[in-house]
Amino acid sequence: MNSGKTKLSRVCVFCGSRSGVRPEYARTAVEFGELLATRGVGLVYGGASVGVMGAVADATLAKGGEVFGIIPAWLDKKEIAHPNLTKLTVVETMHERKRLMGEESSAFVALPGGFGTYDELFEVLTWAQIGLHHKPIGILNTGGYFDPLLALVDHTIAEGFAQETNRALFVVSNSGEGLLEALARFEEPTTGNKWERT
Repeated sequence: MNSGKTKLSRVCVFCGSRSGVRPEYARTAVEFGELLATRGVGLVYGGASVGVMGAVADATLAKGGEVFGIIPAWLDKKEIAHPNLTKLTVVETMHERKRLMGEESSAFVALPGGFGTYDELFEVLTWAQIGLHHKPIGILNTGGYFDPLLALVDHTIAEGFAQETNRALFVVSNSGEGLLEALARFEEPTTGNKWERT
């Protein structure tokens, strides 16, 4: 359990390679990237130059922040790898991409995105649930984008497929500053044995 403040050296951001229909998605990504840079926190992300991914990377770089991108070779052309990152690592598989993103980061944050964002978010939540990592996880709930997902989490718990304490595996805020503060104060919950009968 974390008994003090978590040192946020690099934050791994999961988010969309598309921009979505509302301008606030990209705008919030820009604000979050600027916030990371001004606080001296590095950004680790999927390496693309488009969509919400490109917006958060560009904003971090514009404010002098460090940005580390990790992208599979076969996605390089589809997602258009960012040419101006502090460091870009090209890997062979999606699994290797996610593994390196996790290893390079001290915390995880989900911004609005699609199926890939959900996959990445739920993978790190699952890893936390079974004790494979002990890093804070946050959701930046821009314009209530993640409300249906949070309702699904509540439904999962209510139906007995996750423990009540699993809600505490992640923090949620509609403010970038509020989210970073919550991540820094994060205390890992005691969730017990995932496989116990309840």
